[in-house]
Amino acid sequence: MDSYPTTIIVRHPRENPRKCSILPLQGRVDAQIFTYPASTLPALDGYIRLAADGPALSIADRDAGILLLDGSWRSASKMIAHFEHIPPRSLSGWKTAYPRVSKMGTDPDNGLASIEALYIAYHLMGRPTDGLLDHYHWADQFLAANGLVK
Repeated sequence: MDSYPTTIIVRHPRENPRKCSILPLQGRVDAQIFTYPASTLPALDGYIRLAADGPALSIADRDAGILLLDGSWRSASKMIAHFEHIPPRSLSGWKTAYPRVSKMGTDPDNGLASIEALYIAYHLMGRPTDGLLDHYHWADQFLAANGLVK
């Protein structure tokens, strides 16, 4: 089995736990979840940051660690300031199944739920996606909308 850097997820404290798609990943060996602002994070050298803008994520990023900022688009945009030094990678052309509408107009056109973005990142980087969507209510719709198989 290939070994990859641990995925680091930084979650905004105001993210509603009932709506959070990332919390079911707690306890996985390939991911660590921290609450923003995190006072102690592992070194993020060699990591990329999943973002709405930036160069497209590709298989060339296969060996990089993944940093995922989890929160509403509005709160995540505020968190970016602390992680701008981590190179951004975007995920364009994928469809979300998460039924959300921003009252503030802050959702980007290529916006995905956090768990959807992580699944696509693992998929594009050639990493195992086993179990990532097990607790995601819209998993089947997401996979079908994107022509993916669980």
